[in-house]
Amino acid sequence: MNSRLILAAGLIAATTATGAAAQDAVNWTGPYVGGRVGYGWITNSGDERLRFDTDLDGGVGNTVRTVTGANAFSPGFCGGYAKGPTAAEGCGKDKKGVDFAIHAGYDFQDEGQPFVYGIVVEVGSSGAKDAVSGFSTTPAFYTMERKVKYDATLRGRAGYAFGKTLVYGTAGGTWAKVRNRFTTSNGANAFSDNGNENAWGFKVGGGAEHMLAKNISIGVLYLYSNLDADDFTVRSGNSGTTPATNPFLLDNAAGTDIKRSFKRFDQHSVSLTASLRF
Repeated sequence: MNSRLILAAGLIAATTATGAAAQDAVNWTGPYVGGRVGYGWITNSGDERLRFDTDLDGGVGNTVRTVTGANAFSPGFCGGYAKGPTAAEGCGKDKKGVDFAIHAGYDFQDEGQPFVYGIVVEVGSSGAKDAVSGFSTTPAFYTMERKVKYDATLRGRAGYAFGKTLVYGTAGGTWAKVRNRFTTSNGANAFSDNGNENAWGFKVGGGAEHMLAKNISIGVLYLYSNLDADDFTVRSGNSGTTPATNPFLLDNAAGTDIKRSFKRFDQHSVSLTASLRF
């Protein structure tokens, strides 16, 4: 009798364990849609500077000089926001901001295998801003700022599933509309620019995702973004009353072009993700 009870209890325990294992089993194959929201920041660019094309020949390696031949930007540069017209007033750091996106993707997982791979399309924006400033002997400050207005990314991803939890890496190409802005305390010259620009680059990162329910997953994702953003140019020209002895007009009466020294626009983000799976 006791042996029969023990056998029956064993069968019940085995059946229960099998049922629990079946409930824990997850296959990640299928489409999904969702979004992410998090925090973005700029890679340290403390040694960035402004570069000048004083003769408008397309090269931006010139020095802006006064009528006496002195360097008009001898006070220097900083990778951030000028706090005033003199270098002694210092610079503020690049600005952090909210990073968010919506996504759609598809994952594949062979039956009985832990490896998961797939593709994801993402469209998003970031509030993080990257600035560089220069100071002239006038004195005056000149600040260029850029941020990702919106971007679109196609990434592959591959990872290892521990049941309901997936750990993965991701990488792919990205296109962005970069918003540019120029500010200065110089009131002697007229300034014009070529506005926003299209930039291409890539994103890489990694994350983890957990299946809360059959159709809902949440996770955390880190991404590094690298864009080639080198088109923004500011022309410092004649306001109509600017004297010919103005440093920006000495080499060419049409003015001087100003650009950033760093063409690469790097950004990091950490986000919480959520997806609805089908």
